[in-house]
Amino acid sequence: MPAAPHSPRLAVLIDADNVSPSNCDALLAEIAKYGVASVKRVYGDWTTPRLKGWKEAANVHAIAPIQQFGYTTGKNATDSALIIDAMDLLYTERLQGFCLVSSDSDFTRLASRIREAGVDVIGFGERKTPQAFVAACDRFVYLDVLGADADEEATDAVQPRKRPTASELRQDAKLLNLLRSGIAAASDDEGWAQLGTVGSHIAKQAPDFDSRNWRFVKLVDLVTAIGLFEVERETDGQGRTTSIKVREKKRRGR
Repeated sequence: MPAAPHSPRLAVLIDADNVSPSNCDALLAEIAKYGVASVKRVYGDWTTPRLKGWKEAANVHAIAPIQQFGYTTGKNATDSALIIDAMDLLYTERLQGFCLVSSDSDFTRLASRIREAGVDVIGFGERKTPQAFVAACDRFVYLDVLGADADEEATDAVQPRKRPTASELRQDAKLLNLLRSGIAAASDDEGWAQLGTVGSHIAKQAPDFDSRNWRFVKLVDLVTAIGLFEVERETDGQGRTTSIKVREKKRRGR
């Protein structure tokens, strides 16, 4: 769901009990790629000291804090408040998308219900997020990759883990299968496919597919690093890339 000239209006709903405020700057920068955060709310019990960081982040980024007392031990009232607000917004606001920021599986049905209404859902959470919630979203972004495109040359600060080698990437069967199926679905008679279309096709199968999961800022860099695919760039008169095509290299003996 890329941002368009008339950017989609988004509702950003954050589960403060489940997400660290340290991700807030990079989170909102990521969300800006998809549209305008018309509604920004963060949910939690603001009477507890553990949400102090979120109080500061909410003030800086003009995020409305929604108070929800924890009435009963072991029951997450915050989740219920977020879900109720999301459904109210779905029917009362003209929104094109929801950004659900949590690693909690309790939001799986909410994500599915919003999508049933024809509205896009982008999830944000930690690696521990249950696969059911990930699959219920149109797209899912892991919080640890946020900010990776702030500086493509960064290695230590933005990308603390080393990039996998070409050999390691070729052993990733799931990655290769996704790329090959995406290329096959979008290819012309000569096997070439527009990389953007390939990425869109893959996202429909795997909402959490993101080149940054492999420490590559751009999909074209990941595809190139694997070494099994040909990449062709088309440029305009000023040398700017206008499109990127990709196809699988022909194996020897064919």
